[in-house]
Amino acid sequence: MGQDHIRYDILAQDALRGVIRKVLTEVAATSRLPGDHHFFITFLTGAPGVRISQQLKSKYAEQMTIVVQHQFWDLKVTETGFEIGLSFSDTPEKLVIPFNAIRGFYDPSVNFELEFDVPLADEDAEGEGAEIAAYPVATEAAEPAEATDAAPEEKKEGSVVSLDAFRKKH
Repeated sequence: MGQDHIRYDILAQDALRGVIRKVLTEVAATSRLPGDHHFFITFLTGAPGVRISQQLKSKYAEQMTIVVQHQFWDLKVTETGFEIGLSFSDTPEKLVIPFNAIRGFYDPSVNFELEFDVPLADEDAEGEGAEIAAYPVATEAAEPAEATDAAPEEKKEGSVVSLDAFRKKH
């Protein structure tokens, strides 16, 4: 290793991205989500490897949150990312999202949340996390939206579960 200390932060984030990959792989295999599970996935629209339509890109210039619940198709998972078909205002779209572009993953059915430190392009690492205040989005519609009303009984607005908090619970 070229550096003189172990980057546990990076290793941990890579391992947690592996959790998302495993979950999506299982969903892709059955084409459905088990039980009440559904996912809010927030990703940077400008990250390398992201492929979304120009229309979505102009609407969500920095990041967007997709909901994987009832209506999705053609979910394919690779080592480095996934592609999925979703409908936005009745327009079918295909999105290609590398795992490295994912900023947040939230499953409200079990209140499980992962957050990744992926700085926005115009943000230095110091400002980390500042603009994720109103996230995740909890809307009834299976339609992605920028952060609207998070369900208050499930989460306090802007609360973030760190790895630390996870360890204390169990």
